[in-house]
Amino acid sequence: MIDNRPKIFVVDDDPAVRKGLERLLLVNDYNAVSYASAEEFLNERIIPHLGCLILDVNLPGLNGLDLQAALLRRGSPLPIIFITGHGSIPMAVRALKTGATAFLTKPFSETELVTEIENALAICERESQEHSEVAMLQQRFDTLSPRERQILCFVVSGKLNKQTAFDLGIVENTVKVHRRRVMTKMQAQSVADLVLMAQKLNLISEHQGHAHSTRACAPSSAA
Repeated sequence: MIDNRPKIFVVDDDPAVRKGLERLLLVNDYNAVSYASAEEFLNERIIPHLGCLILDVNLPGLNGLDLQAALLRRGSPLPIIFITGHGSIPMAVRALKTGATAFLTKPFSETELVTEIENALAICERESQEHSEVAMLQQRFDTLSPRERQILCFVVSGKLNKQTAFDLGIVENTVKVHRRRVMTKMQAQSVADLVLMAQKLNLISEHQGHAHSTRACAPSSAA
């Protein structure tokens, strides 16, 4: 049977701390898995559907901050809750600046930890949904022809059909046909909808409001 409970990973070199956290997590209906070192954790193939990592800062070998850096290099989506008995403000600032969701000093209360876990899981779920949405949009974008990608670029940058036709050296009716195909393939209900999709795909700058030439606007000889 598949266990769909949130999976909470614990990395702490103290066996008593690991056992205590495992009991706490199980009582709160989480699927708990613990490791004694950062190296042991990194050797596992971690594919959580929904989860987070409770990580001790002061570990032998690779410490908690080293493990956080290694996971960032791997592109791991796991939110991290740091725990420590000997923390410092610079250490906490570094951990939080590089993406940790919380930095708790031992001893902490059960309520405090569970609150931070729920916050981390909410972040994980939101990022997972966003990743799925972007993957779906990318699949739609991949169905566009080179010319349709150019048209998308001009549409989201605010160009009128007449301007687009002039810039591409084609007739305006051809632009309209490609534009309809783009809207259909991307399943966009409006130009504003298409602009939002392009932003999520990093095809345009959200702040600058213009299309990047490296992806959507590559030159094409297609009509």
